[in-house]
Order: sequence, then C-alpha cells, then structure tokens
Amino acid sequence: MSRVVVLGAGVAGHTAAAFARRWLGKQDTVTVVSPKPDYNWIPSNIWVGVGLMAPQKVTVPLAPIYERAGIEFVQAAARSIHPEGDLESQTPYVLAQAADGTVKKVPYDFLINATGPSLRFDKTEGLGPDGGHSMSVCTPDHAAMASAALDEEVERMRRGEHRKFIVGVGHGTCTCEGAAFEYIVNLEFELRRRGVRDRADITWVTNEYELGDFGMGGMHIRHKGYVIPSSTFNASLFAERGIDWITRAHVHRVEPDRIHYETLDGTVAEREFDFAMLLPPFTGVGLKAYARDGADITERLFMPNEFMRVDADYNQKPFSEWTAADWPRTYQSPAYQNIFAAGIAFAPPHAISTPRTSPNGTLIAPAPPRTGQPSATIGKAVVHSIVDMIGGAPEPSHTASMADMGAACVASAGANPFTGTAASMIVYPIVPDYQRYPEYGRDMDLTFGEIGLAGHWIKILLHHMFLYKARLLPGWQRIPE
Repeated sequence: MSRVVVLGAGVAGHTAAAFARRWLGKQDTVTVVSPKPDYNWIPSNIWVGVGLMAPQKVTVPLAPIYERAGIEFVQAAARSIHPEGDLESQTPYVLAQAADGTVKKVPYDFLINATGPSLRFDKTEGLGPDGGHSMSVCTPDHAAMASAALDEEVERMRRGEHRKFIVGVGHGTCTCEGAAFEYIVNLEFELRRRGVRDRADITWVTNEYELGDFGMGGMHIRHKGYVIPSSTFNASLFAERGIDWITRAHVHRVEPDRIHYETLDGTVAEREFDFAMLLPPFTGVGLKAYARDGADITERLFMPNEFMRVDADYNQKPFSEWTAADWPRTYQSPAYQNIFAAGIAFAPPHAISTPRTSPNGTLIAPAPPRTGQPSATIGKAVVHSIVDMIGGAPEPSHTASMADMGAACVASAGANPFTGTAASMIVYPIVPDYQRYPEYGRDMDLTFGEIGLAGHWIKILLHHMFLYKARLLPGWQRIPE
C-alpha cells in the first residue's frame, strides 16, 4: 500500500488528487490536506467582482466530492514537512493545523506540494480589503466585497457624481496581471451597461514594462496576415474603451483616496481614486521542513520566496544567460525523491519578463505566471510519475516543462450573451525559447489571438465545464486541462 498526500485543493492539487485516485489501486490511499472547505474556480471570480455571479456560483464543497471519490479530506493548513520522519519513526509525514488549533500528523509515501500562493497584501502599506483601502478578486469573499463597493460607486454616479477607478497590481513584483486585466475591462463594460460610464475615469496601473506583458515577456500574435505585439493589442483595446494606463509602476502605499507609486525612471507620483482593485504579490505559504533530529532544513526544500525547489537550474547568472532549458520538467524535489511540487507552489528559476530596477533600487518586473492550464497540466504529470514510481519506475516518467508547453487563455472583456467579448489567446511555448524560435521566442504557427463575442461564449462554456470537472462527475477525466 502506498500513501499519496496532496497539500492544497486548488487547480493543481485537486487535479492531482483526482487523477491519483483514478490511477492508483484500491489498496493505495489518496489524502488531500487543505484549509479551505471549497474548491474555487478562480478565473470566474472577476465576474463575482462586478456583480454578475454570486460566490456560490464559483465554488463547490470538497468534502462530498472526496467522500464519493474515495479520497480522504483533511481540512487543515499544512505547517511543516518532516521528510525523514522523527525519532519515533522514520515514516515521512506532514503536520497540519485545523482552524480550532488541532494539529494532525499525516503520513505519506509520496507528497505533492500544491499549496499555491500566500496573498501578501502586507508587502504594500494599505493594500487589500482586510484593513487596507483597496479591493481584491483573489478569493470569492474578496470579489463579493468588490462587487458591493462597485454597487455603491454606481449609485453615487447615478446621483450625478464623477468617480475615479484604479485597477491593476499593488506591488512592483506582482504576477497575475491577466486577472486584473479581465477585471478592468469587465468593470468598464459594466459601467457602460449600467449607464454611468460617462461619469467614470478608469486607470490601469501595472508593473509591466509594456502593456500586454503579463509576466511572459509579452507575446507576438498573427492577426489577419500581420504579426502584432501584445502591447499594441492591449493598448488598442484600452484606447477604444477610454481606459488610461500607467506602466512600469510599483505601488508603495495605498491611502483611503490615493495610491503613491514609483515608476521605473525613478519618478514618484500619486493618483487619486474612489475605487481601487489592486492585486497583491505572491509568496509561498511558509511551509517549514525538519530533519529527523528536529533540525530546520527549510532551505533545503524551499527558496527564500517560500516556493519549493524542484528540478530547475537555480544557479545565479545574468538574466541574458538564462535559457528555456533551465525550467523544471518533472517538479521533483532535488532533496527528496518522493516529494514534488505542482502549480504555483514550485519556485521558477528566473523571471520570464526582463527584471528592471529603478534608480531608487526598486525592482519593478512581473513575476512568472503559473496558473490555470499550466497548473493543472503539471499536477497531472506529477501524479502520472508518482503512479509509475509506485509501480517500480526508478525516476519520474512524465514531464510538463513550461518551456515545452502551450497554454490557451480566454480573457473576458465584457459579459453579455449578445454584446460581450473575450480575448482568446494561445501561446506556445509559455516560456520563450529563443534557441528554437530565434525571432520571437515562440512558434508563430501555434501562437495567436482574437477578440470577439465567440470568445465570451467559450469563456462561459469553460466556466461550466471546469466546475463540472471539479465535481468529478461522469466523464470528468475527458475534459482537457
């Protein structure tokens, strides 16, 4: 009998657990450890944030799903990994703490760290909805708060007031610019739909060097016989919707009515707002690791940013010397062969977008995205390797390098069955490979983008498909990652 333990029940963790249970024998056990009772389809949180969906429309309870599937569910937050066991036993285990303070020891033979990110609102003074002065759509509850605040702003505009909106990222090292992008265009669409767009100023604030970077160094797409950079694509979309933008920015502080920010050239400025939705930077969740004798070995498993070390090249070298081959393939820990990471929990070896520092020493550069399709694909590949290793394979048998992986993204740009739009994009590979594709770093036959009503219908379809898949209903495994 083998015990597979998955930490986290997001896109990567839930996918890993589901396939592990499907592929392993009845004598093997699968356990999910997660502090949250629900699975959240995060891409649809932006619709909650503009009042088009209720939080319960983007979440599903995990306990009944796992009970039906034969997966043990431990609702608790993983605190520490003990890969060598302790003085009482050499069995590896995880310590997890429930909301009531109860600590449980969860033994494993193979461990998948899919804990995702910690939302570090504390990295920027005044950032965030809990004690800060800005909104978020990172969780369903945060998105519901943003929706309620938006309703208040709309009512004020209906009474004749002019209001200022700021949307984007709240720190110079943020990732997930794509989620903020979806929110700002949906916000603009909703203000038009509610008849108050003429009383709103909308500004995009981002750490991207150019619009459309998205932490991937931007992209080039073929469109009607032309090759167009994503910066042009994004700028055109903003311009036609009357959205202003501030690029190359790091938000230092958020006050009740304004942000204070610095741009890459060293300029320090401020911008007033009445409503701000700013995403936080991410780190790992702060897992600790201990040797059998109790010695702290956290640095052996994790990088300083608290994401897990895997089979990537983490050697220090100039950004210009990094290559696509430096990115991980199997996501196995170099310290312990029975520990893997999946999704956001793994530490990227380097940025994809060129890191840049202001004259004041402030790093202003997007961190690499690893959400959605890449997270699920990695989770599935990791489990496939573990299943094979349980069957006797000496090493991981499946790979899922982001430098050899394509990704499809459908970004909502306004939700309406007749007038809505979405930007549908496919990029291959996610991590540019200038050795294979010297001109643009990507295969231009497999990288393209369109915007239109069809994309909106695809986005709606994906929402229902992936929530169906999350419930592990009949045929779920046939729905691609």
